[in-house]
Amino acid sequence: VTIYVLERTPPECIYQVNAADPENAKLKYSLLPATVPFSITKSGTIFSTKEFDYEKDPHCYFLNITVTDPDGLSSTETVNINIINTNDERPYFTTKQRIYRIPEEQSPGTIVANITAKDPDDEDFPSRLFYSIQSSDTHFSINPATGVLQVTGRIDRDALPLRLHPNISLIVRVEDGPSSGHASEMEITVIVDDINDNPPECNPSDFRKEVNENTTPGIFLVDLRNYCKDIDVDPSNNQFSFTGLSGFGSNNFALESTASGRLVMTGTIDLENPASPGIEVYTLTVRVQDTAHPNYSSKYPFYISFDNIIYIYIRIKPVNEFSPVFCNLSYVFSVSEITKVGSSIGRVHAIDKDWPPNVITYSIVAGAGNRDYTNLFWISPTKGHVRILARLDYETTQKHIFTVQASDQEKSTTASVTVNVLEVNDEEPVCSPSYFSLQIPVDLAIGTNINGFRIECQDRDSDPRSFRYFINEGNENSHFIFSPSAGSNTSHLILASRFDYESGLDTNWIYSLRVHITDDNLVSARDKTTHLIKTGTVTLSIRVIPNPTTTTTTTPGFTVVTKRENLYSPSAWYVPFVVTVGALLLLGLLGHRGLLLLARLRSRGPAAPRAGRAPLFSQLEKTTGLTNPKKLAVLLTMTKINTVFDGEARDPVTGRMYEFNTQSGARRWKKSNEPLQPVLAMQVMSSATENSGQGVDRAEAPSKKEPSEKKKELTVATKPAAKPQQGNQKHQVQL
Repeated sequence: VTIYVLERTPPECIYQVNAADPENAKLKYSLLPATVPFSITKSGTIFSTKEFDYEKDPHCYFLNITVTDPDGLSSTETVNINIINTNDERPYFTTKQRIYRIPEEQSPGTIVANITAKDPDDEDFPSRLFYSIQSSDTHFSINPATGVLQVTGRIDRDALPLRLHPNISLIVRVEDGPSSGHASEMEITVIVDDINDNPPECNPSDFRKEVNENTTPGIFLVDLRNYCKDIDVDPSNNQFSFTGLSGFGSNNFALESTASGRLVMTGTIDLENPASPGIEVYTLTVRVQDTAHPNYSSKYPFYISFDNIIYIYIRIKPVNEFSPVFCNLSYVFSVSEITKVGSSIGRVHAIDKDWPPNVITYSIVAGAGNRDYTNLFWISPTKGHVRILARLDYETTQKHIFTVQASDQEKSTTASVTVNVLEVNDEEPVCSPSYFSLQIPVDLAIGTNINGFRIECQDRDSDPRSFRYFINEGNENSHFIFSPSAGSNTSHLILASRFDYESGLDTNWIYSLRVHITDDNLVSARDKTTHLIKTGTVTLSIRVIPNPTTTTTTTPGFTVVTKRENLYSPSAWYVPFVVTVGALLLLGLLGHRGLLLLARLRSRGPAAPRAGRAPLFSQLEKTTGLTNPKKLAVLLTMTKINTVFDGEARDPVTGRMYEFNTQSGARRWKKSNEPLQPVLAMQVMSSATENSGQGVDRAEAPSKKEPSEKKKELTVATKPAAKPQQGNQKHQVQL
C-alpha cells in the first residue's frame, strides 16, 4: 500500500488497515520500526505523529504492519508512505554584492549586475523564480527570468536629481510563483559617476559692444568667463579655456589669458584715417574649449563638438569731430519777380569730414521775412534747395539777404544767401476813376471833351509815357475817342462823330465803354513779341439825352419770371424738428411771462386787512411810552367816525376806479352799484387813574418811502363800515 502525505500537514489519521480472521477472532495491530513518526491503534488506524518538512525530513517511509490473533498467529504487510513536497519556503538571494558603480551616459542594454536567487523547495533542480524591480525607476530594468539588471534609459549625472544625489536605490524582488507565491526583496544601490560629456556653453553666444573711435588702448571690453560654464559635476571635467581669437581687424584686440576670458582693446581706431579700413563693426570669434579630455559616446549623435564658438561684434561708434562746412562762404541767386511761388531758386551745400558722414540739416535762421510775410523763403532740410513762399516784388524790395545754417545735430555753421530780384513788367496800369457814368445831349458838338471827363493812370514799373488808350468794346459807330491816345498818363474823352438816330444809324441810347490802357507805348514792335505787356481797364457808362422832338426808338423788352418751389428733402429731417421745438420753447416763455405779469397785477390790488391786535399794541407803545404791555391794564376807548370819500380817480395800473378822502388820503375801491360812502377814521383814546385826557390819532396818508406801512394803513382805512354810525360808540378792552 502506498500513501502520500503533504508536508506541513498536522498530525492526523492517514490510513486504516483492514484485516480478516477466519475464526473471527479479535485481532491486534502493531507497527515496526518503532522509531518512525507514525503510530497505529489496536483497531488498525495509522496516525502521523509530527508535521513533516520535506526539505529536512526523509521523503519516504516504509512501515511493517503486523496483525496478530489471540492464539499468536500473525500476518505482516508493508505500507509505503511518501512525503509530498509543497511550496512552503521563501526563495533567497545568492548574490552578496549590494553596491554597483557605473559611469553616466551608458547606452541602453548595458549590464549593471546579475542578480541570482534560490528556492529551497526546488532541492537540486533549477529554480523557477521570477525577478522584478519594485521601486519606480526609469533608468534600469531586470530580466524577470534571469535576474540580469541592465540600463534602459539615459542616465545624466549632470541633470537633476542625479546632480545632487548620484545614488540610485533599487528594490529587487524574487518570487517563486508568477502570481501568488513566496517572495524575498533586496535593496541594491547604483552609484553614477560623472564623465566629461558636456562642452562649455556660453549664454549668450554672441556679444555686442560699442567703443568710441580714438579710444585709448587697454580699455576692457568684456569678460567672457562670466557668461560661460560647463555643467559637468566633477570639477576635473568642468574646466575650460579661451583660445583662437580671430576675425578681420582682430590685431586691435587681445585676450588677457586663456583662463580669464577678458577681452581688451590693444589698438587705436580712427575712422577718418585713410589708413584705417573704415569698418564700423568688427566681427571676432573666440573658441571655448574643455581642459579635460572629452569622453563622449559615439552612440549619442547630439554629442558632436568638444568646444563652443563665441561671436563678438564690436561697433566703433563715430565721434563727431568736425563741424559742417559750406562749399561757399556766401551764395547769390538772381530771380525774376514773377517767379511762381514754390519755385526753387538755388541750392546751398555743406560737407562734413566725419566718417561716416553725418546727416546735415539745413535751416534758415535769420532774415527771411519782410513787413508782410514772416518767411519769404523756405529751404529743404535735407537737400538744401531754396524755394520762395510768397510773390517777390521788385518795386518793394530789390534784394533779400538771409542766413542759412547747416547742422549735424551737434555742431553747426552758417552762410549768407543774397537773392537779387530782377525787374519784370508785372504791374498793371491803375487808372482813376475805374468806373464813371456820363450823360450827354444828342446834339453835342464833335470834338467836345465830354463833361470834361479825363482819366489819370499810374504804373509802378512803367514810365508815364508808356500808356496807350483804346476803347475795346461798346463803342458802336466809333462815336468816342481818347485824346491823347498814347504817350501820357492822362487822357480826355472826346466825341468823335455825331449821333444819327433819325436815319436809324444809331439805335443805342446807352453806351457801355470798356477802355483798355496798356503800358507798351515805348516798346518797339520787334520787342513786343517777347516783352510782357500789362493792361488796365476802365468802364464808362454814357447815356445820350434825346431832344424833345427826337423819336426814341426802343427795343421791345421781356420779363423773366422765376418760380421757386420748396420741396421736402429727407436729408433735412431736422428742420421741422427744430422749428417745432423752437415754437414750444417760445410758447412756454410767453406763458411764463404772462403768469409773472398776472402775479404783479394782483400784488398791486387792495391788501387784505391784517388780523390780530398788533397795531393796537404799537399805538399803545407810542402813546404811553411803555414797552411791556403785559403788566399794564388800561381801558381803551375806540371811537368810530364816519368819513366821507369826496373824490374818485382811476388806478393807472389796474384801470379800476377808487374813492379817496382829500384831507386824510384814505382810499377804497369803488363798486359800480355803490354810491359814495363815508370811510371810518379810527380814534384811540386811553384812560388811566392819573390821566383822564383823550387822544385822537388820525390815519396818516401812505408814505412813498415805506411801502409796507402804506399797505397796512391803506388796508385799515379802506375797510368799509358794516353800518353807518351817527354818534360815538365806546368799547372797553381789558389787556
